[in-house]
Amino acid sequence: MKKLTFITALLCTVLASAQNWKSSFEEALSISKEENKPIILVFAGSDWCAPCIKLERKIWQSEAFVSYSNEHYILYKADFPRKKANQLSVAIKEQNNKLAETYNPNGHFPLVVVLNSNEEVLGNTGYNNLSPDSYISLLNSFVK
Repeated sequence: MKKLTFITALLCTVLASAQNWKSSFEEALSISKEENKPIILVFAGSDWCAPCIKLERKIWQSEAFVSYSNEHYILYKADFPRKKANQLSVAIKEQNNKLAETYNPNGHFPLVVVLNSNEEVLGNTGYNNLSPDSYISLLNSFVK
């Protein structure tokens, strides 16, 4: 069981790095301003929210989204895990809570917020049973 957990954690780490998720919102914002790209801010409960997990598997991990987002978006995931083994650092928890106060005051999970480099909301959505290409089109509709 420990080996399975380790392999799963390793796979998630590799996939997350392939998706180019930024480690802090400040980093995402800085790169967004530098590269003039919108930010996809995702509010997720990675270890308890079934629609969040579906969104992760079906969209964020898809080859179509990974390749498209690397060119067109800056990604940051504000995660709110519940399991003790998945807890984040205090600094990241505080950062995510502040982001939730501003962009997700009603506590919807998952919530996908598209922001410009001035931190203005261009649009938001949640989990939709769409193909990766259709989901990308939905996100792009907020930017236009």
